[in-house]
Amino acid sequence: MNQLQKEIIKLKEDKNAIILAHNYQKKEIQEIADFSGDSLELCIEASKIHKPIVVFCGVDFMAETANILNPDKKILIPDKEAECPMAHMLTLKELKKAKREHPDAAVVLYVNTLAEAKAEADILCTSANAVQVVESLKEDKILFGPDKNLAWYVSQHTDKEIIPVPEDGHCYVHKMFTTEQVKKLKKEHPNAEVLIHPECDPEVQKLADRILSTGGMLRRVGESPNQDFIIGTEVDMTTRIKMEFPDKNPIPLFKEAICEPMKLHTLPKVKKSLLNEEYVVKVPYNIAKRARKAVERMLELSA
Repeated sequence: MNQLQKEIIKLKEDKNAIILAHNYQKKEIQEIADFSGDSLELCIEASKIHKPIVVFCGVDFMAETANILNPDKKILIPDKEAECPMAHMLTLKELKKAKREHPDAAVVLYVNTLAEAKAEADILCTSANAVQVVESLKEDKILFGPDKNLAWYVSQHTDKEIIPVPEDGHCYVHKMFTTEQVKKLKKEHPNAEVLIHPECDPEVQKLADRILSTGGMLRRVGESPNQDFIIGTEVDMTTRIKMEFPDKNPIPLFKEAICEPMKLHTLPKVKKSLLNEEYVVKVPYNIAKRARKAVERMLELSA
């Protein structure tokens, strides 16, 4: 570890804080984290935190979820501009309009949504448990947002009617992947397993050996006898895999698939966040109270 990393760890101990990092963070951030994971894993970890201060190296909706689950903790995000573009695609106005148009539908929202939208949901889901969540509901019609590709994936595994809200919600990073990229790498690495994230376009998903969340990808790499893996998600997922399994060979499907908001967090910003206890993420009480029900309902199902 470099000197700055050591200073952050010492400061973290002095402040009695914990650092959570998403799998898409840079290596130097993952190295100082107490826990790294996908959205579901971070939700679960956030629900059992016993430290008064949490530094969340992820994007806005993740820090909001941590605050919803830990209203008595101080949730910090090192760069307050770290916003998920997809989460912002689903507006409260559009969601309420869809609920009026489909009063008989249950509302399942991807955890990648802002707190005000979560407050309107019956239950949340992640890419890891979306099918399980939808299947757990009694309703035959589901309003699902904001990612239309994850909605498509779910629709392939259920008989229920899945209605995407909004119609074109998407992750700009996963929209970068193409079938040509998959075919090219499969030719170059014929023995590689192709692991694709369900936020990718349907035609890309169809070329996968397995469609998995980032946490699912990590587990699969550990379980599989294969050495080579084509990884169809944000490029730093290969960093996480190499850290956990140095003998395996994760190959990024597209090296330019970078989530820019995730990369706003840097070591100097993490140190400053701890030092000044900034920037505090606080969801208004009335919104957090309603959103918490949807989050906890998902966690109960995932337990």
